[in-house]
Amino acid sequence: MIFFPNCKINIGLFVTGKREDGFHNIESIFYPLGLNDALEMRESLNNECSFSLSGLGSNGDVTPSMDNSVMKAYSVLKQDFPTLPSMNIHLDKGIPCFAGLGGGSSDGTYALKLLDYMCGLNLSKEQLFHYASILGSDNPFFVENKPMFVYGRGEKMEEKELSLKDYYIVLVKPNLNISTKEAYQNVHKTPQPFDLRTLNVNDIKNWKDYVANDFEVNLFEKYPILKETKQMLYSLGALYSQMSGSGATVFGLFETKPEIERIKADKDTFIHIEKLKI
Repeated sequence: MIFFPNCKINIGLFVTGKREDGFHNIESIFYPLGLNDALEMRESLNNECSFSLSGLGSNGDVTPSMDNSVMKAYSVLKQDFPTLPSMNIHLDKGIPCFAGLGGGSSDGTYALKLLDYMCGLNLSKEQLFHYASILGSDNPFFVENKPMFVYGRGEKMEEKELSLKDYYIVLVKPNLNISTKEAYQNVHKTPQPFDLRTLNVNDIKNWKDYVANDFEVNLFEKYPILKETKQMLYSLGALYSQMSGSGATVFGLFETKPEIERIKADKDTFIHIEKLKI
């Protein structure tokens, strides 16, 4: 059985303060994209679990270990469902790693969904949210997988009416890996951010004036290629451009299909374009 975990972008990302538990409070809009991985599971014939990896990042950015989000999902369910059968699991990565696109979070949540479907666990949406929240702050988003205003650590959500259907998005990730820990060091904090719940697509041409990603302030200074990529996307005609999450992907939203061959990048730069469907 194969499921296809998709990724997301952040539209706006305000870091509003540090919590007592060591995490940070954020406010953002998560928006799902079509770019995806492929997650395959088969019941094991020898009663032993296996996990293999291919595709983007399989050359060392990520490793086929039991610490992978997919195997964590299996372990979390196994604790409550001890009769869960052993699985042979393969993950083919189409979403780049360390990209701010939530690929790992999506993989973990889709593993929960796939195990639920294959093994007849009949998990409710509330149970899926519970298990996804154990895996990570971004994971619950991929249970619903539709535009959401997120807050708290990112695990609290409110449905957001925001359609970018028929706009084009270009993703550009330079050959650069930024960990979440690195991104949060010296992060710019927004004490009174614009209320993203009021964001309106009809004003998309003006988003650049008030919708921001707080991680850009420090990371653009540390990694000038990110700022250059954002400027390049605007020069190609983007209505709005921003770094997604904690990086290192920068996206641009376009009214018409851009000429991506004009993007100046080296051979290791990840570039993706799609027409949005939601």
